Amino acid sequence: MNKILIICGPTATGKTKLAVSLAKKFNGGLISADSRQVYQGMDIVTGKDLPAQVFGYDLVKPDEDFSVAHFINFAQPLIIKLQQHHRLPIIVGGTGLYINALLKPIPTLNIPPNPSLRRRLEKNSVKQLQTALKKLNPDRFNQMNHSDQNNPRRLIRAIEVIKAGSNRPAVNFKHDALLIGLTASLKILDQRVVDRVNQRLKAGAGQEIESLLRQGYSNHLPSMSAIGYQQWPDVAKWIQAEQQYSRRQLTWFKKIPNLHWFNIEKPNFNRQLASLISAWYTK
Repeated sequence: MNKILIICGPTATGKTKLAVSLAKKFNGGLISADSRQVYQGMDIVTGKDLPAQVFGYDLVKPDEDFSVAHFINFAQPLIIKLQQHHRLPIIVGGTGLYINALLKPIPTLNIPPNPSLRRRLEKNSVKQLQTALKKLNPDRFNQMNHSDQNNPRRLIRAIEVIKAGSNRPAVNFKHDALLIGLTASLKILDQRVVDRVNQRLKAGAGQEIESLLRQGYSNHLPSMSAIGYQQWPDVAKWIQAEQQYSRRQLTWFKKIPNLHWFNIEKPNFNRQLASLISAWYTK
């Protein structure tokens, strides 16, 4: 069975740096699983590691749509192509929804948007959308996490899917996946977030945000809801939002079975990790 390596975990744990070194060791091709790095011109705040060659950067403009369905339709053919060229696909990122969709295909993934329904629903408040979804399918509402239950876009998509019907077969995409999760103590993660935000400010994050706003990209766009852009110019709120996001990522990834966790505070974690990958890749 074709193999894929997944490097995930909370923000600021050095996932991409690790993935770059593993790509050199195992002839890998890197694919970003980050829902904000797909946008052109959003480089510094989202932490794109240029000049490393990573597939999945700069796929759309900030005012264009990009969903988990777009990611899967982009990533699956690329994974197959890398495997055909005897390269190891390495999926790296912190967007749990993208990674989960690769591992467990979503039957509703290819249900297309319904523009007229969306226009009608967008006029409703969050409370009205919650009520509508509960009436249609209370189980679906209860399955959503707290953030999604209060996110109008997520609520509208859930209503849209239910109205379209969800009996479509999932895409068959079999693979032998090794999942690596990077973690650290909350104290270390919080400090790494502070350091990273400060590094991005020095690299010109503020100028990048102001440039996007001058180009007419609204704060209300999904792309501009990314952490950093939404809190600007309040750096303290940016740091706090990153730290809170890091905790949510940990909660999400801990629910994924068969994920091998490595604490980046351990001095020998790199050697142990490489040994695990070598054993899996060569068997």
